[in-house]
Amino acid sequence: MSRPLALLAIGLLLGTGLGFLLAASTQMDLPPPQDSVHDHTAHDHQGPSHDTITETTSPHPTLTLTLHPDGAQSRNLHIGTTDFAFAPDAVNGPHVPGQGHAHVYVNDIKIARAYGPWIQLAALPKGTHVIRVTLNANDHSALATDGTPIEAIARITID
Repeated sequence: MSRPLALLAIGLLLGTGLGFLLAASTQMDLPPPQDSVHDHTAHDHQGPSHDTITETTSPHPTLTLTLHPDGAQSRNLHIGTTDFAFAPDAVNGPHVPGQGHAHVYVNDIKIARAYGPWIQLAALPKGTHVIRVTLNANDHSALATDGTPIEAIARITID
C-alpha cells in the first residue's frame, strides 16, 4: 500500500517540476497583478455615463449612511434611503423614477455597486477613510435634486 503512495508523491513532484520548467521556457509575459478595484475606464455602457445627472421628481430620495463594526478592520455599511427602491433586476436599463442602485467609494475610489441597503467594507487599512455613497439610476447616471447629486459621506478611522 505504501508503494502506490510513494509513486503518487514522486509523480506529483516530477509533474510540478516539469510544469515550472515548461512555464519558464515559454518566456510568457504575465499581466500585472490586478487591484481589487474595478476600473470602469475601458467600459462602454452604451448610455449615460457615470457623470451624467438625472434629476429626481418629488418626492426626492434621501440618503444616510451608518457604519457598524464587523471585526477589527471591517465595517458593515447601512445605506438608508427614503423614496428610493434598490432595483438590481433593472440595472443597465432605462431610468425609472424612484429606483436604481448605489455606488460606493472609499477615499474617492469606486469599490462597488450596492443593490441593497447593506454592504461589507472588508479589511480597511489603518488610518482615516472617507466613505461616499451616491444614488444612481438604472442607467448609472447620478440621481440629483436641483442639480446636486444625491450622496452621503461618512468618515471612519481604523486603529
